[in-house]
Amino acid sequence: MAGRRAYLDYNASAPLLAAARTAMIAALDTAANPSSVHAEGRAARRLIENARRDVALLVNAGAEHVVFTSGATEAASTLLTPDWQMGRGTVRMSRLYVCEADHPCVLNGGRFPAAQVIRIGVDADGLVRLDALAAALGRHDKADGLPLV
Repeated sequence: MAGRRAYLDYNASAPLLAAARTAMIAALDTAANPSSVHAEGRAARRLIENARRDVALLVNAGAEHVVFTSGATEAASTLLTPDWQMGRGTVRMSRLYVCEADHPCVLNGGRFPAAQVIRIGVDADGLVRLDALAAALGRHDKADGLPLV
């Protein structure tokens, strides 16, 4: 008897909402470089900035805090960095604590050296072992920098 296959990567293939499809087609029809100063470029930039504002409203953030990326790998590479700029100061993260079940781009640690990426195991249900995370954070030496979880 042939085995049955269950496709569980819905995130990669979920159908677009009608409003998202309409917005995407409008953006694709613009076909201009949003960094250009000509009228078409400024129109494309307006589309991006309007989208940035709309996303910010959804998460109660300032539009200047919304950064668009092409996907999970680029987002992880952007955010998983030991050096953060907070206000006018730099904040140093000395270790990255990740869940063993995380996406490979998170497990790779972004800009953290491999030795600074600490993997935390999961339980039988695939949930991060909070006891193991708490123990690892309890051993974290803040003198070297803050933990990023």
